[in-house]
Amino acid sequence: MKKYLALFLTMVMGASVLAGCGGSDSAKTFTVGFDAEYPPYGYRTESGDYAGFDLDLAAEVCERNGWELVKQPIDWDAKDMELNSGAIDCIWNGFTMTGREDEYTWSVPYIDNSQVIVCNENSGINSLEDLAGKTVGVQAASAALDALNSDDRKELTASFGSLQEFSDYNSAFVELQSGSIDAVAMDIGVANYQIKSRGEGYKVL
Repeated sequence: MKKYLALFLTMVMGASVLAGCGGSDSAKTFTVGFDAEYPPYGYRTESGDYAGFDLDLAAEVCERNGWELVKQPIDWDAKDMELNSGAIDCIWNGFTMTGREDEYTWSVPYIDNSQVIVCNENSGINSLEDLAGKTVGVQAASAALDALNSDDRKELTASFGSLQEFSDYNSAFVELQSGSIDAVAMDIGVANYQIKSRGEGYKVL
């Protein structure tokens, strides 16, 4: 289930075309659409600021090009609408290229976006086969959902008791922690962050 993250961005070393969107190269602002519930890549800090790995990269691109960065949080399942309406200049976030190569203009992939299953350590779930009859959570419009709905994973997904979609992975992890769902399918980077920040008690299949 290995995928790769890519982002929409201008080429840092002087390219003149905005990749993946409808901004003008003469614009002095660069509006980046991102999922603010996607740590460590994009999230809101306790002080109310937006931070994360992807936003740091966006800030560096803007610094090198002399632009003002505008951080615009978006609902991930509305990303195409935001882009097509011109509300944002690019989507800068974990975004799997596989199957979408011709739909957007992409940067070079820069992060391994393997898809994994996370469950509680004492759940008794030790393999994908153990997910039969279980409730699995996933973020709406995510790479994990695409993977689970793909032809090579349809038998696995059909074995679930149910597949429950969430607006963000923080909400899914709260439900996993409470026992309302049995597992979460998600990006490995986000999974590692969630487990590290929440402490022991979880495992990755």
